[in-house]
Amino acid sequence: MRKKLEGNGLWESSRMMLPEHKESNLRKRQELKRRERRQLDEQELEEAERLLSSSLEARRVVRIAMFHPYEQTEVIGIVERIDTLQQRFMVDGEWFALRDVQGVAAESLDA
Repeated sequence: MRKKLEGNGLWESSRMMLPEHKESNLRKRQELKRRERRQLDEQELEEAERLLSSSLEARRVVRIAMFHPYEQTEVIGIVERIDTLQQRFMVDGEWFALRDVQGVAAESLDA
């Protein structure tokens, strides 16, 4: 005779998860995808600052790779203001922290 709680009985067929467990699993999976902040070396930092300033002065479009812990993000536009005191810059009316800049590239005219 086979027990209900063995094999493919009652116990195995009741695979219910509590909402707390689902949330915990989701958080663990998300943490595994977490990205580390890359520190720019001095040369990369100087180039990024030069391109941001050039965008501000010459009204040129730049593509700025930004740090985000879970996804790859970038800001594309013309730098409107640079606040050196608070270490931030503005594109399209929105402020961004300079510490989050991962790279800057000038946009080509034919793009």
